[in-house]
Amino acid sequence: MNLFRQFIFIVLIVSVIACSEDTVDNYGTGVITGKVVLEGDNSPLENVKVSTSPSSTTVFSDENGDFILNEIVEGDYSVQAQKTGYITGVEGATLKAGQTINVIFELQTETANNKQPSAPELLFPEDEATNQELEIQFAWNSVDKEGDELTYKLELKNSVNSDVITIEDIKDTLYTISELNYGYKYFWQVSASDSINGPVLSKVQTFKTKPLPAYGYVFVREIDGNNVIFSIDEEGNENQLTSSALNSFRPKLNARGNKVAFYRTVSGMTQLFTMDLDGSNLKQLTKSIPANSINNEEIGFCWADRDAAIIYPNFENLFKININGGDSQLIYTAQSGRYIMDAAQSLDRSKIAVLETNISGYEGSVYVVDASGALLTTVISGVKGAVGGVDISIDGNKVLYTHDISEFENENQRMLNSKVFLYDIALGTATNISDNKPNGTNDTDPSFSANEAAILLVNAPNNNTNATTATTVEIEEDNTPGGREALVENSKMPSQ
Repeated sequence: MNLFRQFIFIVLIVSVIACSEDTVDNYGTGVITGKVVLEGDNSPLENVKVSTSPSSTTVFSDENGDFILNEIVEGDYSVQAQKTGYITGVEGATLKAGQTINVIFELQTETANNKQPSAPELLFPEDEATNQELEIQFAWNSVDKEGDELTYKLELKNSVNSDVITIEDIKDTLYTISELNYGYKYFWQVSASDSINGPVLSKVQTFKTKPLPAYGYVFVREIDGNNVIFSIDEEGNENQLTSSALNSFRPKLNARGNKVAFYRTVSGMTQLFTMDLDGSNLKQLTKSIPANSINNEEIGFCWADRDAAIIYPNFENLFKININGGDSQLIYTAQSGRYIMDAAQSLDRSKIAVLETNISGYEGSVYVVDASGALLTTVISGVKGAVGGVDISIDGNKVLYTHDISEFENENQRMLNSKVFLYDIALGTATNISDNKPNGTNDTDPSFSANEAAILLVNAPNNNTNATTATTVEIEEDNTPGGREALVENSKMPSQ
């Protein structure tokens, strides 16, 4: 019995010794090293939490994205890399005693699986639409399945020039663009962005604006203290060409009727501009030598050299400037103490009608000179009362001007009975075109109509009110006035 007990005691001791040796120290360890980078460009990611499952040591990657897990017990592990803003990376690892294994993590951002929005569908204007207005509310649609907030970019090009209209950061699927050009073919495209993925482009669609109306004439109307240029078509529809925030005046259509030249006040100076009939393609011609005289709102100018140039006054000098701009060329100088107020050139360039006054605006004279500035004809000179105008016929044989036959003169240059006269150079006679004007009014600013069968002028009460009316008077073959018709009220400076 004692022997049996001793045997059992020995077995128990051996078992205890065997169990006490089955500890962690009896398993081998290894090392897990690695690197954490951003997927795509492989830039290192710092402060990424690296841990294992089953749990062991937890460390953080350094500035180079490197990490090391020391004394990891041999076995099978799932190694995890975690950082806010990134999708957790998981890599399997089987570690043996004394082994060092390397694990590479390529983490994606949390938005890496975010889907792009759908390509915008262009709704209006429809593809290849025609006769569109000059103000269009563009409409489109795009869907983002994740519900991300979308922003849009609208881009508009045309087939006429290299101008591009780009509107960015649009939050809605509607956007209105105004002041488009008549008769242009436009190409438009919209891109959508969820601020996560790259922008998605719509297809390109086209549309065409309505054609340029057949304008009857242009005129000026005063709005909020500024002169504003309008056009009017043959049906009487008005179209504002210049901004009411700018002072633009004395519009003149060229012979082909496709350009308007006009004056605009810029930094206190009166400068020449041109534009298309819809107000587009604005171009400033004069800069260093602006238009100037004793009353800048009354000074005129004319198209010259078959619409290739413009002639305009600067005090006693008359200049010509190419419509592409550049240096002005001096072509005529008045005598000392005389100031040029207006000029007009015949179509063949052989004659220029010139209006001159003294510094008070009186002692007016109208001369016809040749291209070199030599005097050809004196139309009117040495009279009392204001003389104004002028215009010259296409063939250079007739001259328009105005004269206040009341001969009244004062410091405010008020006129009491200004009439339009048509001077025939060959006959040396002047015909009164204003015989049938209303009493107590003045006729001013005369110009030939496009076909020279009528005269455009301005009629206004002689008490200097703003009740000005653009008016037309027909001209008979014998130069006598025919029918007289008021065109549009509250208008001045008409040109056809």
